[in-house]
Amino acid sequence: MAEFGKPLAAAETPIPGMLVFELPVHGDSRGWFKENWQREKMGAAGLPDFGPVQNNISFNDAVGTTRGIHAEPWDKWVSVATGRIFGAWVDLREGPSFGTVFTAELDPSRAIFVPRGVGNSYQTLEPDTAYTYLVNDHWSPDASYSFLNLADETAAIEWPIPLGEAEISPKDLGHPRLADAMPVPARKVLVVGAKGQLGRALQEEFAGTGHVEFASRAELDVTDPQFASSRRWRDFGTIVNASAYTAVDAAETADGRRAAWAANVSGVAALAQVAAEHGITLVHVSSDYVFDGTLERAYREDDALAPLGVYGQTKAAADAVVASLARHYIVRTSWVIGDGKNFVRTMAALAERGVDPDVVEDQVGRLTFTADIAGCIRHLVESGAPFGTYNMTGSGAATSWADVARRVFELTGHDPARVTGVSTAEYFAGATAPVAPRPANSVLDLSKIEQAGYAPRSADAALAEYLARD
Repeated sequence: MAEFGKPLAAAETPIPGMLVFELPVHGDSRGWFKENWQREKMGAAGLPDFGPVQNNISFNDAVGTTRGIHAEPWDKWVSVATGRIFGAWVDLREGPSFGTVFTAELDPSRAIFVPRGVGNSYQTLEPDTAYTYLVNDHWSPDASYSFLNLADETAAIEWPIPLGEAEISPKDLGHPRLADAMPVPARKVLVVGAKGQLGRALQEEFAGTGHVEFASRAELDVTDPQFASSRRWRDFGTIVNASAYTAVDAAETADGRRAAWAANVSGVAALAQVAAEHGITLVHVSSDYVFDGTLERAYREDDALAPLGVYGQTKAAADAVVASLARHYIVRTSWVIGDGKNFVRTMAALAERGVDPDVVEDQVGRLTFTADIAGCIRHLVESGAPFGTYNMTGSGAATSWADVARRVFELTGHDPARVTGVSTAEYFAGATAPVAPRPANSVLDLSKIEQAGYAPRSADAALAEYLARD
């Protein structure tokens, strides 16, 4: 008999991510009632908001009916409607917990959350037993399963009713042993914008890993109306948005404004919609341009956004879209340097050609190299850091663009005194095309990312290494 009146409570199991829940069951002489699944209460107790889309029922006539062990490509909430079952779960996911076994009895007052890739099997202990399960993906003939033999000696499950006396399909007895079972791979990571500067750095960061897919804009256009059906999204656990419109001055023109809003806002909204519908973590890269640069201290993640120009407005709008997701990382950065044309290479080329440049000295910040942004993104995703916004730049003292130029001259063996510092107004005084307003202070506070276990490199040391490699 189910125990009445339990408080709602969750308990961890030896299998990572799998939780046993004690359920309140309210009963009297007429029968009983329970809330089989309740997002708000159970979420507060620790149940992931796994987004169920299908409800199934398994009815079993006889005692000893045994099903499994099947590892499915979706999460599963299993609860007994009537009767009692013995459950056996074996972790078949790739990784250190592969092969971990957990067993428990379930009745109407006890349920279990089974993560994707954990093999599950159930043996009925009473006649006319029915159990329900909610899953967060629809059944598909293309779905990939992993199986384990019910009688596997390594798992060594102590079945209450010996398998020789149980009702079992021959198919379930024909599955491979643990040593031959196919591990379930982790949900994949998709990098959008893989041909850009950050996308190429992410390709280097994740080189040699088999679970990361890279897509250029030509291969996957987030503004395409068919984007939402372009992938089997339940196979993905994370999307990294490395795509953006970054021509800050061109964004001030009519054509540039449309292009910036399409790429930086509409495209991000499409990614966010897919992420929300399929429980995917969205990683988005933001910019110091979301601030007006008037503070006299480093900007923190929770400072009010006040963009000055169109580019900054699109990035701020995208931040608001991404922040609405339960599972998100916003990586806010500044003064980004990667491969291809950039400020550092331009200064190095001018130094070599004997050109003495005028460089802005009333904007301050820190350089950030794409390799470090890529490493930070990987750290956040793989460490399970709390979701939210993180500032990420090079560390060390703030400098002006003129200071950076002088340092480039020095590191390449040229006289840094050849660089003349000028104001932003002076620099753009003769401009004939629209010029976007720049934040005067682009320094971002790094305390939060450091507390999350990632230590940004010194911007100056990274610059020296970059030039030495170039």
